[in-house]
Amino acid sequence: MGTFELVIWSAMLGGLATLAIYALVDAVLRRSIASWRAFVFVTLTGAACMLLTGLAQHLFPGLSLRLIHTLQNCLGLLSGALTLRYLGLWMGPAAEDRVVQLTIRFGALALVVLAGTMATLTLLSPAERWHELLLITACINAVAVLLPAVASSRAIVLGDRLARGILAATVLLALMVAGLYARGLGISGLGNAVWLLTALCTVTFFMLGTYLGIRRDRVNRRLERLAGLAQGDDPATGLPKGSVLLSKVDDALWRAARKNQECTVICLHLRNLYELADIAGHNADQQILSAMRARMRRAVGFRHLIGLYHPRCFVIIVSAAAHNILAERTMQRLRHMMSKPLAVSALDGTSHHFIPRFGIGSLTVTAGHTDPATILDEAERLSRDSDGAAANRATLDIALP
Repeated sequence: MGTFELVIWSAMLGGLATLAIYALVDAVLRRSIASWRAFVFVTLTGAACMLLTGLAQHLFPGLSLRLIHTLQNCLGLLSGALTLRYLGLWMGPAAEDRVVQLTIRFGALALVVLAGTMATLTLLSPAERWHELLLITACINAVAVLLPAVASSRAIVLGDRLARGILAATVLLALMVAGLYARGLGISGLGNAVWLLTALCTVTFFMLGTYLGIRRDRVNRRLERLAGLAQGDDPATGLPKGSVLLSKVDDALWRAARKNQECTVICLHLRNLYELADIAGHNADQQILSAMRARMRRAVGFRHLIGLYHPRCFVIIVSAAAHNILAERTMQRLRHMMSKPLAVSALDGTSHHFIPRFGIGSLTVTAGHTDPATILDEAERLSRDSDGAAANRATLDIALP
């Protein structure tokens, strides 16, 4: 191996190592499954690439040749299977298409079986047949490159525009596989320009794959957040809603009953939430909800549960409300904080004043455990009937089961 070629492969190793370290740091900080997948992909596939360049043999001359050839004949195929598997996860709904599903599922399974077969043959075969086996592995990988191309092309037809990036990455993958196996097979007549192009295609392929993985992960997390699927939270306020809110209310009622304590459910009904929708634009209610949530949290603190029963109705659960003193103080702070005017920014950059008009209702459960939806419905009715200056109150005495 000449000096210039050694520099090329060393630079490629540095690029792959940098990507692997970035993926590892991202996985540790974010604790995301997608980040760990990226780290495993870069590490395993990068190792398969470096073994074909001959750099490992140059840096570690004491390595067993049989071990090196065995890894050369199986890691590349395993990397192909891993790539197909991750591609199916990346495509999401598009992977449910029959063509894509068959391509990815059976392609990955076939590559795993072939990797085990080639590793076994290399271990059992004499040294003079290693070159022949590597040639077979190269041919298998050349065919395997077509599988992500088929899957991504089908995904593009189905409307996944981001899959165009996968198709471009497949072209880089094809050039990378051709160059690396040419180097591994020791094909003569190829100069440093070919190795330089191979190294560039390899690093670019990994960078493009990492970028597409991060971008799709961000899109998925954004969609989960907007759909409220991440934690059952409202996207504008981050407050629990729906079945998650009902579950939390049920837990609070159960804990209060077991401790023989009162539990007060406070509902704040914001009557004019959509008052500025025609003037300030469609995002005015999102700004108002976000600001109201912040004010409400300041008023009740971090100990008590706050949720969103529906866009106009906030819910606060005050546990251990002995003699209603804590609940009364909480409602006083709510009336003071929530009644202040709020500045809302319109889509055209202008600012509008929003003066909240709301009603507050409270329902004190003195014992026991019942359907949380029934309690929330009654507390909401009390808040709708309230004039805002004073809260409507009721007490619900439930027999313990």
